[in-house]
Amino acid sequence: MDTAQTDVELRVLGEVTVRVGGRDIDLGHARQRCVLTALLVDANRLVPTDRLLDRVWGHRQPQRARNALAGYLSRLRQVLAPAEPVRIVRRSGGYLLRVDPALVDLHLFGQLVRRARAGTSAARTGGTSVTVEDPAALLARALSLWRGTPFGTLESAWLDTVRTALAADRLAAQLDLIDLRLAAGRHADLLGELTALAAEHPLDERIAGQLMRALYGAGRQAEALRHYQVVRTRLADELGTDPAAALRQTYHRILTADPALGTATAPPAALPPAPRAAPGQGAVREPAAAKEPAADVPCQLPAAPACFTGRVAALAELDALPIDDQDRTPLAVVAGTAGVGKSSLVLHWAHRAAARFPDGQLYANLHGFDPAGAALDPAEVVRGFLAALGVAPQRMPIGLAAQAARYRSLVAGRRMLIVLDNARDAEQVRPLLPGAPGCVTVVTSRGQLTGLVAVDGARPVALDLFTAAEARRFLATRLGQARVRAEPSAADEIVTRCARLPLALAVASARVMVNPAVTLTDLAGELTEAGPGLDAFDGGDPAADVRAVFSWSYRALHPAAAGLFRLIGLHPGPELTVPAVASLAGVPVPAARRLLAELTRASLVTEHSPGRYVLHDLLRAYAAELADAREPAARRRAATGRLLDHLLHTAYAADRLLYPHRDPILLDCPADGVVVPALADGAAAMRWLVAEHRVLVGAVDLAARDGWDRHAWELAWSLTSYVNLRALWHDQLTVQGAALPSAVRLGDPAAQAHLHRNLGRALTQLNRTDEAAQHLAQALAGFMAVGDRANQAQTNVNFARLRERQGHDAQALEYDLRSLELYRQAGHLTGQARAMNNIAWTWIRLGEPDQARELCRQALAINTELGNRHGAATNWRTAGCAEAAAGAHRPAVDCHERALRLFRAIGDRGGEAETLVDLGDVRYACGEVDPARESWTAALVLMEQAGHPDAAAVRARLARPAAPTHYAGRPDSTATR
Repeated sequence: MDTAQTDVELRVLGEVTVRVGGRDIDLGHARQRCVLTALLVDANRLVPTDRLLDRVWGHRQPQRARNALAGYLSRLRQVLAPAEPVRIVRRSGGYLLRVDPALVDLHLFGQLVRRARAGTSAARTGGTSVTVEDPAALLARALSLWRGTPFGTLESAWLDTVRTALAADRLAAQLDLIDLRLAAGRHADLLGELTALAAEHPLDERIAGQLMRALYGAGRQAEALRHYQVVRTRLADELGTDPAAALRQTYHRILTADPALGTATAPPAALPPAPRAAPGQGAVREPAAAKEPAADVPCQLPAAPACFTGRVAALAELDALPIDDQDRTPLAVVAGTAGVGKSSLVLHWAHRAAARFPDGQLYANLHGFDPAGAALDPAEVVRGFLAALGVAPQRMPIGLAAQAARYRSLVAGRRMLIVLDNARDAEQVRPLLPGAPGCVTVVTSRGQLTGLVAVDGARPVALDLFTAAEARRFLATRLGQARVRAEPSAADEIVTRCARLPLALAVASARVMVNPAVTLTDLAGELTEAGPGLDAFDGGDPAADVRAVFSWSYRALHPAAAGLFRLIGLHPGPELTVPAVASLAGVPVPAARRLLAELTRASLVTEHSPGRYVLHDLLRAYAAELADAREPAARRRAATGRLLDHLLHTAYAADRLLYPHRDPILLDCPADGVVVPALADGAAAMRWLVAEHRVLVGAVDLAARDGWDRHAWELAWSLTSYVNLRALWHDQLTVQGAALPSAVRLGDPAAQAHLHRNLGRALTQLNRTDEAAQHLAQALAGFMAVGDRANQAQTNVNFARLRERQGHDAQALEYDLRSLELYRQAGHLTGQARAMNNIAWTWIRLGEPDQARELCRQALAINTELGNRHGAATNWRTAGCAEAAAGAHRPAVDCHERALRLFRAIGDRGGEAETLVDLGDVRYACGEVDPARESWTAALVLMEQAGHPDAAAVRARLARPAAPTHYAGRPDSTATR
């Protein structure tokens, strides 16, 4: 390569730029840069004219597209004249760009990766490589060429396809480099990177295997084995497949401590980690036998901020927290005004310090200053933490005090990090604090939280605005040092106009990042023109004012994107999906994606995970203000209606997939412009409901508050199967209670009866039996008033479960018999089979297995005719329990094996696990001890993966199998009772 060529760089792995002699040359507007990119990707290869047109415009080519293309190429030849080795050449039928591939970062990346792989292959086979360079160094150099998203802000369907392929190439190179570093023994150094990759690619088995090897090599064998079980379950649930041979081999090598993997220092996977001794202490006590281990090490931290700078003093204060102090539980409160970067600081530090917390990290955004006033209840956060620590919904304690006590018990003796982001006050935080040494808690808040400092011994970490030097470094990090040095006065003016507030600087600099033609002087002038008179932040401390920056960024949007940003202010939050945004705006999904991409580039929304977007609190409040001020009332109402239609119809479809034999309700057709995503099956339905959980709860409240009464109660109805299956009883109370006034306003007695019944069931599960009885009585009266026998029958089922919980089995039987009679009067076959199964189980409890046998046969005949496989599986399991209670062990084994096959076929892992326990009990009663232990072991694996409440009872069977232990689980689907 000659000297002149070394001064030329063509870069597409980020914004498309051409540098000559260290300076960028102006490539013109986006369409012209897209033409150059279309040629650069196939450098030195002919690109036919038609293909070039398609790459640049797709199917929306203008009438004179060929003339426009010729003009762009002519101007590009002039622009590229200083880059002497680069030439655009016309050939018959098309064009080619002639250039040394090593000058194009995309092609240099490919060359370096191929050389690295050739070197690795030669080393593996014992051959010699033609290069003396280290493969790891080659890969590191290749990856360093990436400056951001390929092709920057350029948009076309073809570019999106190439971006996807390049992302796969980059990930493959990254994983190749990780393999080399693992082989070099850098296990602990790679844990943070691999944990983030595993969260981003949860089904990638290569990443899973690398993380397992890194954990094992870092002495964390148990976590490596647990991660395999998590991935195995996820593959089965989402793809219906088992791990491939390579991942299974890695698992077995770790399980057997294969020396080829390195030496693991962690205790065996079957043992819980021993408590740590304080310095100078001898042996420590064994952990209490009753302690419930987490199903997996929780790693809940969101991604670390991409551009972080400064904050040296604050990071030092967090580093100084006494993690190993055995006499106290470290607590820090990071306080500062909105937008000052509290969350960024804590997440940056938390990721940096993650290796110091081998038992995991818990994270919750408490939404203490949410503009909608929707601060999280501490009880909701505690329940989320308990779930992350392996507590099944059925074992969730009742009431905040009991839940907080269980939470403190589970984290005692562990070394964990708890991050509580955006807290409102000390009372929101205190129930979430661990009670024993070993854990570190970091809280962020706009308030000082002096109560935590004075009473709980918290270390205050005050986060102020950037210093002028930090603000300039922040701009240099985002825009490049050369650009800031070239216009120092303008940079200083931007820092001043943004009040040295990190959020304001980020939003302002986005203008320059997405449009290289805008200079810092231009930006400073626009900010100055915005003028004074801006509102201060909330919190009583007018430390900064960013509405000018927000309004300027908003005004720079195209009209369609600006309109969408206003409408986003109507969304209940906290997250936005593309279908929801498309429905809100009444546009197709591709258009919504493009508009969201524009908002993302302007830093007005953030895509925190693929397809899911969030807004900073201030931006959400600003969007809501714009909607109120600039959107006509009719347009606001229409947009809200479309959003609610999207959520209602998708939730309803999900409910039908979760429980297809539930009696449906009739919905109105969705409005024009509403997007209802297709859900393939029950697993997809559950994933959607879990992801949209908080949005749906907020939507019910929004509908009830703004007069969408029909949507409110139908949304509550559509969430019933989901909350029942997940045992989310507190959310059930919230949702059904919010919708009840809407049903009253509608004057719809059937809707009111449904809501009363759901409230009664949730209250029953929470042991608030008096209130439950009142709501069930109102439900029964409502269904009787409208002559709905089937729902009268179901309400009697709910009364039976209430009496059963109170220990009145005989009364429960009366209600179940009444439900059967009503189902027969209604001609409701699914209900009849369900009632028979309930009655059969109650007869077993009352010591009458013969009557239970006959009912099981009748119920099974009905479910078989209806094709209700879940009902049939439940019937076979109940029949097995009846046979076992009658002493007929061989028939009981046959019944349980039939149930087992059905539960496995429909993917009901809970039913499979419980049936395995029953099967083990019966086999043991037959004297088949080893087969019994096999069944119990298989059940325990499933139960531990799911956090099943009866896992401890199964462990007891395996530990002391001297006599069969009766399993008292009720063989009845939670969703149907």
